Amino acid sequence: MIAMRGVHKAFGANRVLQGVDLEVGKGTSMVIIGGSGTGKSVALKCILGLIRPDAGRILVDGKDAGSGDRDAFLARFGMLFQGGALFDSLPVWQNVSFRLLRGSLKRPLEEARAVAVDKLRRVGLKAEVADLFPAELSGGMQKRVGLARAIAAEPEIIFFDEPTSGLDPIMSGVINDLIREIVVEMGATAMTITHDMRSVRAIADNVALLHGGIIKWTGPVAEMDDSGDPYLDQFIHGRADGPIEAVR
Repeated sequence: MIAMRGVHKAFGANRVLQGVDLEVGKGTSMVIIGGSGTGKSVALKCILGLIRPDAGRILVDGKDAGSGDRDAFLARFGMLFQGGALFDSLPVWQNVSFRLLRGSLKRPLEEARAVAVDKLRRVGLKAEVADLFPAELSGGMQKRVGLARAIAAEPEIIFFDEPTSGLDPIMSGVINDLIREIVVEMGATAMTITHDMRSVRAIADNVALLHGGIIKWTGPVAEMDDSGDPYLDQFIHGRADGPIEAVR
């Protein structure tokens, strides 16, 4: 579904991506891991066309990501943002149905609200939450609302940016389980970036380690612990010593 071939991206002298090669199969869940500042978010933004790569190709379902109708292209994607990114001035149901209230996906108001309530229920929130504002919700509830918004338009591809950041271990487990259930249920293709190894083990079919601007290792999550790759081994076990230099 997604292929990155020799993708480069630099910001001035900072060469963030230096030839990224990665393939994500249709209906599979790929998790990209790596240290802070290694370019994981940049890779997602390149796929979405928010950032233009300096070199290389990005294909989505066999077609160049930058070609064709932009609105139709973006309509294929859902996104769960790291900080929730909810609109404080809008009630929850309008946050969830944001894309259904405008643009090419626009639905009648009552229909959009019904979809929002249905998706809120899918992530374990009651219907009365729909009329609350984000500030009235806990961090875990806000994350669920963000997940409901990500799936509201039934996207083919869903991106998850640090889906459990800022959550306690129990709520992190709840969110991980929801993500896995929903992705499988929808048959969606998923890409996640995270530092949380519990999330990796809970939601990944395949894992890719991004370091030094390239994919150092990629493979099934079941092979991660016995990969023999020194970079991956250091990262997943959180060791200070190894080929990945810790910033001191």
